[in-house]
Amino acid sequence: MSASGSTRWEYLTAPLLIHNTKAILDNFGRDGWELVTVTTTGQPGSEQLVAYFKRPVEG
Repeated sequence: MSASGSTRWEYLTAPLLIHNTKAILDNFGRDGWELVTVTTTGQPGSEQLVAYFKRPVEG
């Protein structure tokens, strides 16, 4: 926690490969990242899944 008592966060966005989603999410989780949401980007028919993560800032 910071001196003010509130948690400071850092954020990460990462593409998700649909055939390997669990392994990707597990790897980020092991590194302390918490999944916030998954959304799609791109044009219809060529959408890409994007994951948004957060974790507390150390120190």
